[in-house]
Amino acid sequence: MSDIIRRDPRAEWIARNRLHPLHAAMQPAQTRWMGPNGVMRKNVHGQGFIGPNGIKRIDRSGAQQGGAAKRAASVEVQLPLHQVPAPAFYICVVPDMVGGRLASHDRDLLGLARQLAGSDGAVLAVVFGECKETAFARAGVDRLLLLDSEGYAPEQRVYDLRAVDNQFAPKHWLLPDSRNGGAELGRRFAASLGQRPATRVWQIKDGACLGRAGAGLQDLAQPLPRLILAAAECAEPVSETRHEALAVQLSTDAPRCLARIEDLGAVEVDPAAIPMAEAEFILSGGNGVKDWGLFHRTAAALGATEGASRVAVDDGFMGRERQVGASGTWVTARVYVAVGISGAIQHLQGIGACDKVVAINLDPGCDMIKRADLSVIGEGGAILEALIAAVDNWRQGARRDAA
Repeated sequence: MSDIIRRDPRAEWIARNRLHPLHAAMQPAQTRWMGPNGVMRKNVHGQGFIGPNGIKRIDRSGAQQGGAAKRAASVEVQLPLHQVPAPAFYICVVPDMVGGRLASHDRDLLGLARQLAGSDGAVLAVVFGECKETAFARAGVDRLLLLDSEGYAPEQRVYDLRAVDNQFAPKHWLLPDSRNGGAELGRRFAASLGQRPATRVWQIKDGACLGRAGAGLQDLAQPLPRLILAAAECAEPVSETRHEALAVQLSTDAPRCLARIEDLGAVEVDPAAIPMAEAEFILSGGNGVKDWGLFHRTAAALGATEGASRVAVDDGFMGRERQVGASGTWVTARVYVAVGISGAIQHLQGIGACDKVVAINLDPGCDMIKRADLSVIGEGGAILEALIAAVDNWRQGARRDAA
């Protein structure tokens, strides 16, 4: 087993949040503290450690306390397991699963389903196509149904959902009201069932739901229907329990339909033509970028939309329309790569809705490194060159396989 201490962002968040039920368990044992009269107090029973022979040892060098604190931060917290052996009813969720993984909108939707299911119901996640996600249990899924699907086939997916509806008879259907397919599929499914869905729902309370209306300027209150299309941030994601995520299958195959829509595949789009607020992959540069020509070549190799910090824009390296942050453009990218950006507060606010943040920086203590899901400590130019080489090797390997 490696001795490298790796960061656990969730454990660090619990350690900072005093209201979390697992906060106390994450704190290291306190052996010294200042009393109310200014006298240093010691807990003599809390000092030392148990040796390999079962004898308590005391390390007076002070190194033990520092090492213990680091090890405590890396311990994985075991969440309580929530089991529903015989569900009284089901709450069906159809996540978008962009790229085969749960996005933040999908996790919000599962959190809302968890609220509707309570302690007697079970959350059933219906996933189409390729699935790379491995954290369904932590996202609040009690039952998992994987269905085959290739390309853009909304008509066939409606047939599959009808088969799920006939077998499990869920109490409610939840789909994301998003442009990634959930909005269209939810409306097609509602028309197939002959039911009127609640759209752009952002809150459910006391048997009623609130949805956005009037170009987002008004709220529409209505009784809770069976089919719900929920907006982003409709509920808090599940974070305090883990679930079984038991695999289930359809008892009978859904009928095949004659497709009236032909999927011609994805259309190539110039990343520079994509508005910053709609880009899914952004490579952003800051004051730490010394070679902007290399930065542009990296963005072209990755197919990423270019962004910049306010400092880089003020220095004239990028246009004002490429500025990311509260004083520029708020972005919602699936992947945001920050090169040489220290992480000013206004910049961190602008990338708050990004799913994954990758930071490349020389300073391991900067705020961007603390915010990032993946950090690379090193000189940005060398890392970008290595990244271009890795992309070229991957593409050459793909060409050889195709040949």
